[in-house]
Amino acid sequence: MQILKKKIPFTLYISSLVVLILVMIFISINAGYIEVPFQNVLKTFIGQGTDSDELTIVNFRLPRIIMAILVGAGISVSGAILQSISRNPLADPGILGINSGAGFMVVFYMFFIQGNVFYQSWVSVFLMPLIALFGAFSAALIIYLLAWKKGTIKPTRMILVGIGVNAAFSAGLTIFQLKMEPADFTKALIWISGTIWGSTWTYVWAIIPWLMILIPFVIYKSRTLDLLTLGEVPSIAVGISVEKERRLLLFVSVALAGACVAVGGGITFVGLIAPHMARKLVGASHRRIIPISLCLGALLVLVADTIGRVLLAPVELPVGIVISVIGAPYFIYLLLFKQ
Repeated sequence: MQILKKKIPFTLYISSLVVLILVMIFISINAGYIEVPFQNVLKTFIGQGTDSDELTIVNFRLPRIIMAILVGAGISVSGAILQSISRNPLADPGILGINSGAGFMVVFYMFFIQGNVFYQSWVSVFLMPLIALFGAFSAALIIYLLAWKKGTIKPTRMILVGIGVNAAFSAGLTIFQLKMEPADFTKALIWISGTIWGSTWTYVWAIIPWLMILIPFVIYKSRTLDLLTLGEVPSIAVGISVEKERRLLLFVSVALAGACVAVGGGITFVGLIAPHMARKLVGASHRRIIPISLCLGALLVLVADTIGRVLLAPVELPVGIVISVIGAPYFIYLLLFKQ
């Protein structure tokens, strides 16, 4: 395996994944209850398409596709950070309860603004990531404090605490759901299942600043992530303030997860699968892991969203359900066969 990693250049992995994403974009544009032939897609992109094709592609499918890519990229990078700072390959924003914390606050927000004139206005849309961040940060803070023991965080303890926090926030989330009006209850239920519900250009512009700022920062911190993966002793030996860096990177991971949950719902396992596959492909360097994880996560969510739209059309399967079908067996495999 090591020989194979040396023979295949990093740029080849990246370029191959980018090509696969571009191919999936065209497939996803064409797929759905209303099929758009490939030649019509090309005509629309050069300004010669019909009004109906332009409406279908530009107003409905393209923002959803871009949102799926952004959500997959953000969650996968968030998962890569968590796995590094916890030194646990099973760490994932969904499994640890960070997604549930973000989801709890979003549903709480939806519960109190139902019928409000600002509902789904641009003010509401741009507030959503901030509200989700507050919930995600609250969950992360609880996990951090409860997992802390004798001056450090035990990876196994962190996973167990995260599962408990996940259950607690999920229970609170259900309580608010049951008190909602039927229409809002349905929206919340669909959102919790992990659907790309924020599939408009307004939601796209709401999440882009978060990813554009935070992901380059994570790449900048790649060396720190490498050292944290090795443990506290090597990190301290080179002069890194372990707890300070760990808190900072945890905040970045939570911010990415919270922003993605706000527009993508409760999508789990992407933050687990993508970083793990990236390590298999390019080794332990986070300067390579982060870009590969980003591309794999984007591709995974885009493929899952496309499958969900066409498998039972005109009924749509939530992305979260499709990914869970893949992710749950993968999680069990890691749990049973990996140290």
